[in-house]
Amino acid sequence: MKKLLNTLYVTTQGAYLAREGETVLVRHEHENLLRVPIHTLAGIACFGQISCSPPLMGLCADNNVALSFLTEHGRFLARVQGAVNGNVLLRREQYRKADDEAATASIARATVMAKIANCRTVVLRGAREHMDQNAVQALDAAGARMARILTLLDKATTADGVRGFEGEAASVYFGVFDHLITVSKDAFFFRERSRRPPLDNVNALLSFLYTLLVHDIEGALEAVGLDPAVGFLHRDRPGRPGLALDLMEELRPVLADRLTLTLINRRQVQADGFRKSESGAVVMDDNARKEVLIAWQKRKQEEIQHPFLGERIELGLLPHVQALLLARYIRGDLDGYPAYFWR
Repeated sequence: MKKLLNTLYVTTQGAYLAREGETVLVRHEHENLLRVPIHTLAGIACFGQISCSPPLMGLCADNNVALSFLTEHGRFLARVQGAVNGNVLLRREQYRKADDEAATASIARATVMAKIANCRTVVLRGAREHMDQNAVQALDAAGARMARILTLLDKATTADGVRGFEGEAASVYFGVFDHLITVSKDAFFFRERSRRPPLDNVNALLSFLYTLLVHDIEGALEAVGLDPAVGFLHRDRPGRPGLALDLMEELRPVLADRLTLTLINRRQVQADGFRKSESGAVVMDDNARKEVLIAWQKRKQEEIQHPFLGERIELGLLPHVQALLLARYIRGDLDGYPAYFWR
């Protein structure tokens, strides 16, 4: 099993990352802030005005450490990558399956079934913890409707049919998401999902955490030799990591959505950590981002029982485990892709 490695998130504006032997050195205004051995890292994510030396980029490439650049508000910009790893035969089989309607529908159906089931778990947990009976009734009704969608989805034979059920379930899920927020409703409310840009505090949190999750999934897919750009549920589009987005569907209720609700309901984030820009986009300030990043790293260290492996693993390993299982299915070692269902 792959050792759980950390991602280094650099948010200090004006920071400079350099190589010092086999370590990553973070400097700011001629002061050394941090030294991290390269072998302890799985990735480095730079937010905003962060610079990196060419020797550091080479060190990351040699050690398969993903080096990503994002805007200060979390929008992906670019990724530095070394030589492509993995078995060329595995990638060729991935491309063949992506061009095969039946194989595409099979993988897409597995990921969407896990996504809907995991979203339903979020909703039903919220219903059990809620004190407002009107909210409980709405959440229970949403859970029942998602259960019916799962029954219908099991019979879907085309990728477009799967996408239709996914869209319907997403509408139900986000239609009751506001009921899952129980405090500070004047500042943290949810009306609808807005992405580019996020138009309220909750959407800003969700988008930021989704960005972090996609970063981890891309690295996991590359580590097992799969092409993150060629997906099954998500159609090919230049610059879009379709396969990473596929895997994110089943994992984001567990890793991102639930953490968003925890941060809000436990008052770990405050309204003054968010501001609305002139364009209408809501963005987090530096302190809020740091609080979210700390919570994200702690969330990844929590342990769960993996239903397919029958082993206890840390949540941060889920992208690596699911990427490995998907690669085994594509190679023909498994009869189907065992998506992750949250218990």
